[in-house]
Amino acid sequence: MSKAFTRESDDLPERFEPRPSFSLPPGAKNYLTPDGAMRLRAELEQLAQVERPRLAATRSDNEAQQRLQALDQRIYQLQQSLRSAEVVVPSAGPPDRVRFGTTVATRERDGQEMCYRLVGVDETDADRGWVSWLSPIAKALLNAQVGQWVRLKLPSGEKELEVLRISYEPNAPVSDG
Repeated sequence: MSKAFTRESDDLPERFEPRPSFSLPPGAKNYLTPDGAMRLRAELEQLAQVERPRLAATRSDNEAQQRLQALDQRIYQLQQSLRSAEVVVPSAGPPDRVRFGTTVATRERDGQEMCYRLVGVDETDADRGWVSWLSPIAKALLNAQVGQWVRLKLPSGEKELEVLRISYEPNAPVSDG
């Protein structure tokens, strides 16, 4: 076997080399909601102060070393994300347009209703309807007003969505704008 495909010593764990997160396109801002920044800080603290010391204290077998490496990678990503984050605080008063951090209730032409919350790339959660501000759905909804129809271009074709309600409260029910 060629030396190019082997390590000097298979007994040594691979060295951890942090890689930057590639979730943001070049030049894009790393926006976070206040709630998202708080959750990322809490996750970082839990991983760095509790999980990492516990894992580092376990036997140093290959599996533990791999888990520690993955944990270090996540800690590094969280640190980089928080370091570059721009926390966007919603403006006071009732929302009149869809903006970063808003929760938006929409209806398709067939009557199906969905809610989306426009959040930072590190906050996305499809199960909760939290979409990145850089996603096609968010780009279609940005700056829309209640009652407005927007076109969403997808690989499968175009969809039209009506904006029903807009809210800035992160976990509150969506209210009329």
